[in-house]
Amino acid sequence: MAQDREARKAAYVGQARAAFDELAARGITASGNAFCDVLLLKGALDEKDHARLLSGADGEALRSALLALGYAPEAWAALATVDEADLQLAPDLLRETVCAFDPSTLIACDEEAAALVRQAYADELAANPSMACALLEPGYVVDVLGMRVLNLGGFAASLADAQQKQLMWARLKLVKPLGRPY
Repeated sequence: MAQDREARKAAYVGQARAAFDELAARGITASGNAFCDVLLLKGALDEKDHARLLSGADGEALRSALLALGYAPEAWAALATVDEADLQLAPDLLRETVCAFDPSTLIACDEEAAALVRQAYADELAANPSMACALLEPGYVVDVLGMRVLNLGGFAASLADAQQKQLMWARLKLVKPLGRPY
């Protein structure tokens, strides 16, 4: 029984590794846990982010916020919505990558990332009866294909302003961890 479980676990890990290796070969930059609950999307990258995604003050603040909300330290991953040349990913490639991660919560950290989410999930967003949700405006949680999607609306820029930091914290509290289906 334990051997079967370990064999299944090894198969899942191998399958995920192969999928992410293939996505990386196509220009995807990601960090964190492939089996995450929260996928953080970032479109405006600085030099540090090209070396290791969300390694600056914004990444530290996001990880701290997720921990404060009750997420496990390994419950997140980050994905750049641009390639190494700072060109926006194709919407289909974003959808494929999000599907590979299969998060319960997708957070666009900046407007560049939110713009790509709008393109990639245009039909699903347009079906929403609320205009604010259909436009993925900052601060609204939208259900998209079973994922909670939140546009923070400029997290990195908010770190320099105490009032904006409080606004970001209020937005992040909208996506507290989901209960496990036990």
